[in-house]
Amino acid sequence: MKILFLPKYTRTGASSRLRTYQYIPLWEKAGHQCTVAPFFNDIYLEELYNKRKISKGNVWKCFWRRFGWVLRARQFDLVILEKELFPFFPAWLEKFWAGMGVRYIVDYDDAIFHNYDQHPQARIRKLLGKKIDRVMKNSFMVWAGNSYLARRASVAGAKNIKILPTSVDLNRYDPAHLNGKREIKIGWIGSPTTLRYLKGILPALEQLKEKHGFSLTIIANGEGVGFSGKEEKLVWEEQKEADYLSALDIGIMPLKHSPWEQGKCAYKLIQYMATGLPVVASPIGMNKTVVQPGINGFLAGSKEEWVDALSTLMEDKTLRQKMGKAGRKMVEEDYTLAKNWEKIQGWMVELSGEA
Repeated sequence: MKILFLPKYTRTGASSRLRTYQYIPLWEKAGHQCTVAPFFNDIYLEELYNKRKISKGNVWKCFWRRFGWVLRARQFDLVILEKELFPFFPAWLEKFWAGMGVRYIVDYDDAIFHNYDQHPQARIRKLLGKKIDRVMKNSFMVWAGNSYLARRASVAGAKNIKILPTSVDLNRYDPAHLNGKREIKIGWIGSPTTLRYLKGILPALEQLKEKHGFSLTIIANGEGVGFSGKEEKLVWEEQKEADYLSALDIGIMPLKHSPWEQGKCAYKLIQYMATGLPVVASPIGMNKTVVQPGINGFLAGSKEEWVDALSTLMEDKTLRQKMGKAGRKMVEEDYTLAKNWEKIQGWMVELSGEA
């Protein structure tokens, strides 16, 4: 089968790396001919992550390149589209595809429909509020990273909805050796655009510092959050992230409480657990599915709950090890690349039967 993959980003973008690129070797090994054409390029991501001015000329080049692939879509047996063809543009071309018989699967790991239906400008809400619903409805199949996204697809009238959690290649993660001697390391990993979540629990970390000695490791672009204690600022690299995580003792995933966060797929938690780390996370969205309080981590909604949960873990090495093992077991059972690939292969058989 000839398959055209249209991710939003290059491999540098986390969502595209996890939802598209890590599967390409499996598709190719299964005998499929794969063409991958991201929308945004590395120039855009470098500008975005380093908070530089976005080059409009480069963005227009990205638009024109994607338009060329839209016109060539009928040359392929299947198109797998991440999120949408064009940001902030009506779903006309996705509808055009449907009318032309282009079979496309659309893949979501974020609630990007809220970029439109909750946009601060009324004209955007009016023009594009139902855009992603139309993209879903016209698709051959929707892959949703969690139940919140799947429910939206169902309301939109999508014909074929599958839950595909964001997962890890477990072979890349070795369980951490949680220490009981050196200073505890609390860690956070993510893109620079989501550091605001970590800043949201800074008061809790500052209070915790008064009672416990620990260091805060931030794996992003070398940027920190202004923690007054020991703050280790690392530059994320794909080849090093597993080693960075294995040096931690506790992984954290704070979030805001808003509709956008309901679409998050708890990938940080899955990474931490794959490494055998206990976790503390905000009780929001899929975090409540992944975290089993008292078994593989804790949920913390207030400053006091964050302080209590982290204190409990820092004071008890045996508990950290027990929770870390439970988290690793959950990932092995439910959140691995191999498990997802089994699902996808089954869906491809289903797709072939409806061709």
